[in-house]
Amino acid sequence: MAMTSPTTATAVNSVLRVPPASPAAAAAHFGASLAFHADVSDVASALAAGGDPGFVVVDSRSTASWDQGHVPGAVHLPTALILEQAAALLDPAVPVVTYCWGPGCNGATRAALALAQLGYQVKEMLGGFEYWAREGFAFETWEGGEQRAADPLTAPVDDADCGC
Repeated sequence: MAMTSPTTATAVNSVLRVPPASPAAAAAHFGASLAFHADVSDVASALAAGGDPGFVVVDSRSTASWDQGHVPGAVHLPTALILEQAAALLDPAVPVVTYCWGPGCNGATRAALALAQLGYQVKEMLGGFEYWAREGFAFETWEGGEQRAADPLTAPVDDADCGC
């Protein structure tokens, strides 16, 4: 098999067509990403540890969606009501983690923006409620608690830690 030079590889390889960022630029980007996002399993772990996790979880979806299933202990604050209700429901000194349905929904992003504009420190929970349920974490519905088996495509089977 013939070896290709890096120059030839970048010309035909769509992954390297745009070269990777410098290590310093990559560190700044990924560090900033972690300042804006929280992983579902990290949120679940912090909540399960007991005591005050140091943040509050906000479900930004509609009442019908909330009733269908939500993270235990979350505050229900639909995005459209943030401006009028955030001050009554949230302590501005406590960081907020927002979520909506899942990766195909930007409701948590819009909620995070609205809260940040009001002066709250905020992160978005990647994966939203979809990945909360798919990773096998317990959730509440209007009928009570529920928990599903973890989806092996989103969470390790028979292990609480994915090693990430």
